[in-house]
Amino acid sequence: MTVDGGNQEQWAQTAMFTASEVETQTGVPAATLRQWERRYGFPRPVRDANGYRLYSPGDVRDIGIMLEHQRRGVGAKLAAELTLRGVAVGHAGKPPPVPVPQRAPHRPPMDVPGLAHALAQALIAADNTRAGDLLAEAHAQLPVEEVMTHVMSPALVEIGALWAGGEITIAHERAASHYLRSRLSALMEIAGGEEGQGGSFGPLVVAACAPGEQHELGLMMLTMALRRRGVRVAYLGANVPLGDLTTFAHERQAQAILLGVNGEWALQGWVAGDWNGKSWVADTSSPEDPLTHAAGKGRVLNGAGRASASRTPILQRLGLPVFLGGALMNARPELAAELGGIYAGPDATVATAIISEALDHASQAVPDSGQKPTPN
Repeated sequence: MTVDGGNQEQWAQTAMFTASEVETQTGVPAATLRQWERRYGFPRPVRDANGYRLYSPGDVRDIGIMLEHQRRGVGAKLAAELTLRGVAVGHAGKPPPVPVPQRAPHRPPMDVPGLAHALAQALIAADNTRAGDLLAEAHAQLPVEEVMTHVMSPALVEIGALWAGGEITIAHERAASHYLRSRLSALMEIAGGEEGQGGSFGPLVVAACAPGEQHELGLMMLTMALRRRGVRVAYLGANVPLGDLTTFAHERQAQAILLGVNGEWALQGWVAGDWNGKSWVADTSSPEDPLTHAAGKGRVLNGAGRASASRTPILQRLGLPVFLGGALMNARPELAAELGGIYAGPDATVATAIISEALDHASQAVPDSGQKPTPN
């Protein structure tokens, strides 16, 4: 019996904890829980009316058993099998009692700016072991989105500033970027490819860097944040031509495009064109430079400097809503509307909320589409 007179077994199987609450109790990231669920059929959360995963105290107990097996050197697959069979480490094959939820242990406030600076210094020194320890410390106390927004991103900004000031070489910057790209790639894989948190249903967003844009780390961060929120994202990477991006997005029946734009170099020489409902039709007669605007009028000029105010903004011709993010958009958010897109916001957390809300509104506007709702 429980303290309130209820049945212990019924209470153990009552779904009551969200993924974030389980992450706080066990230290296992929500993305890892989803990966275990897909690969091993464990844990077994239920879904509420809105599609959110809810875990029972029994699930929390079993997650602890799985972790203990792994701490003893058992591989993940075998640890899952032992857990499903009820074999608990240190309990003679009997499952331990269902844990009573407790408050997470108190930790002193984390010096997040100091952590970001330390990460930058470790990456500059090519001390990947130190960098890994710092990121592990951050992940232990912060949600993944905050680690990206408040630790990784400031470290990259600091490294970029040092390179711009001539204090480090491009080799230092490239090595640091490569390390963080590998970490983000691993996190994106854990987040479930295009499946997102909610499974294989829900809206699809195609994410790519604008033509000429090679800096993809910010877009990778946003892709992972969206997947963790339940949005399916097809990630295409750096330097994708608009025509190819548009064709791919329509072939996949995507609901939106996410475009990363970090510098003016990524707005030079875009090939104009239109989606005619069936294919991309390039307009080679009047190549456009969407960064060149009529002074004070907001009109886009073509490559020869002639005003083309009568033309629809280039991104409105793609046949899908286009969200714009990146350093250039943060510095000049008004550019998004001038290009015919939607400013996604200054960081991954804000952008995730903006894009998710827009997709939710779009899906609600088409009730007969057959799509299942996407959980937040």
